[in-house]
Amino acid sequence: MRLFRPRGRISGGPSMRSPVAQAIALYEAGRYSEAEAEARAVAAARPRRRDDTHAPLALGIAALATGAQGRHAEAVTAYDALMPVFGRIFGAEHPQTLKLRSDRAQALSALARYAECEAECAAVARAATRGTGPEMPRIAAAARNGLIYALNAQGRHPEAEALACEALAAHRVPDRFGLVLRLGLARSLQGQARHEEALAEAERADELRRSLPEEQCRPEAGAVELALAAALLGLSRGTEARTRAVAALDACLSAFGSHHYRTSEARALLDRVDSA
Repeated sequence: MRLFRPRGRISGGPSMRSPVAQAIALYEAGRYSEAEAEARAVAAARPRRRDDTHAPLALGIAALATGAQGRHAEAVTAYDALMPVFGRIFGAEHPQTLKLRSDRAQALSALARYAECEAECAAVARAATRGTGPEMPRIAAAARNGLIYALNAQGRHPEAEALACEALAAHRVPDRFGLVLRLGLARSLQGQARHEEALAEAERADELRRSLPEEQCRPEAGAVELALAAALLGLSRGTEARTRAVAALDACLSAFGSHHYRTSEARALLDRVDSA
């Protein structure tokens, strides 16, 4: 999900910029290895004070960038170390703490730890729904997306469909969260062999993606092509499915590298297309 920036970051001009601003900018530009290096440098340069917020925030960005490069186990280890620090500094239900929990949960799903991801995303969504502030709806949407993914991965497609429909009804903003929720719905329909409906949802997701700024869509590189390819394969439209699957794999390799979970998913789908 989109990174939160500490309040008061730029209003005083360049000298007042947050120490993590450059790391955030690099991450949002898809320059994940540079974002990781910058964030770690910021954390290392911070004073050793228990109340310093920028060091843990920087390490959270580093963990996010680590996962984006496909080093999912390393990212989870980093999140585990940061959880008690965020809880102490920000509080258990502060937006930054809930965002960290959501990011960690979705890193768990990349390691196929779906039951853990499900439980944590459900807890974060409940906490965000109780909370107030402009960040909470985005946190809730991100957590519900992680929950939908985990349910689909466990073969619980009707549950995932119901949750995706409910989340889309509650989140009417045409943004990245609407995109990922629609992709989750397409995946749930595909899992029920409702291929025509899955293709229609994937096409709606593609239309939404084309309307969004590039920086919003970058974290979902390859995801729309994957949904389209899976639905087309289910409809026995193999040539079209292969074109989309190749595009998905190329996009994932370019954005995330060869070890990212979505790259592996794209490669597996292309193998299925070629063996069909």
